[in-house]
Amino acid sequence: MQDVNVSDKNAWKPIHNAAFHGRLGCLQLLVRWGATLDDVDNNGNLPVHLAAMEGHLHCFKYLVSKMPTLVHALKARNDHGETPRDLAERFYKTCIVEYIDDLQKEKDPWQKEGDLTFPGHEAAFRGDLDSLRTLLENRIINVNERDDKGSTLLHKAAGQGHLHVLEWLIEREADCNIANEAGETPKDIAKRFAQLAVVEYLRNKMGNDSDEEIEVQDSRFFERHGVEGSTDCKSDLKVEKQDQKDSRERAYQKIEELRGLLEIAISNYKQLGGITPEERQTKIEERQLAKSLVELEAQLAYERLRREKLEAQVDEYREEIERLREQQEALEILTTTNPVEPHDSDSGKAACKVPSEAEKKKLKKKPLLSHGGVFVRRKGIP
Repeated sequence: MQDVNVSDKNAWKPIHNAAFHGRLGCLQLLVRWGATLDDVDNNGNLPVHLAAMEGHLHCFKYLVSKMPTLVHALKARNDHGETPRDLAERFYKTCIVEYIDDLQKEKDPWQKEGDLTFPGHEAAFRGDLDSLRTLLENRIINVNERDDKGSTLLHKAAGQGHLHVLEWLIEREADCNIANEAGETPKDIAKRFAQLAVVEYLRNKMGNDSDEEIEVQDSRFFERHGVEGSTDCKSDLKVEKQDQKDSRERAYQKIEELRGLLEIAISNYKQLGGITPEERQTKIEERQLAKSLVELEAQLAYERLRREKLEAQVDEYREEIERLREQQEALEILTTTNPVEPHDSDSGKAACKVPSEAEKKKLKKKPLLSHGGVFVRRKGIP
């Protein structure tokens, strides 16, 4: 195996390239093979800086989870004094900024008060099965308890790869289909943190090898989607599977009935002259589109007139070119018929000179011989 910490001319190691290009799988493998997360490049950037700069949220989450402490990950500064949040804000990576803000608002999970708030989650996160067993047997917590982000005990154990904790919780009927506020199930958390053994185990337990979405028309929809919002143990519900399925179907029919009533109420509101917010927004958009259409039509008319003028100029230029071509051809014919001798230019000019019609008439009127004569002036008789 090659060295995973080799550097290039910019002091970038493979883990820097993986973070910059958003390659989560490469990051996971490099960390597993011993890549360090505290190495900086020539600009003092950690891999977490590069992931934040490029907006790769999944890689950023993974790097933050693998850093020694949350403070070390979020407060690390490069040579320009910029933290990951500063870089994300400068390059308009909103998802990174929002995620960092959410992390900073949360309580530090290593603080004592955080341990007292969700002791079961802390025990599942550490893989402390004895503490978890004590909390559940004494009914201090329940098996599907959620924290302030909607995560259950299975989420915490799956993210850290504690397979023995997962098995013990699922034996006590913990629900594998519950999703947190980010929409992630325990299997999704295990995938994100490359806990392959946990992913395979949960895939077998959940009974579906794919992540396909089942339509509501399919009968399996009501079988697979349990009461995800409940934090009670399944055994406490005392309801058979068929009864649960029937209850979900009735609840869905009630939703459809209420949706129909809502449509009727909206129709009555419109008949009484009311305007819904959607219609108001539609009218505003229609006015904007009409205004844009008028402007575009005016611009089109101007461009059409301009084109006609240009076409008229092109026709004039073509006529001028044709006239000049005819003159050129006439001069070429005249030059070919009467060639000019270069050594005697005057005689050539005289030879080429053709008498005009007026000069021809004057020559005809002049007599060949001119007789002299005398004019006599007579005085008038008084």
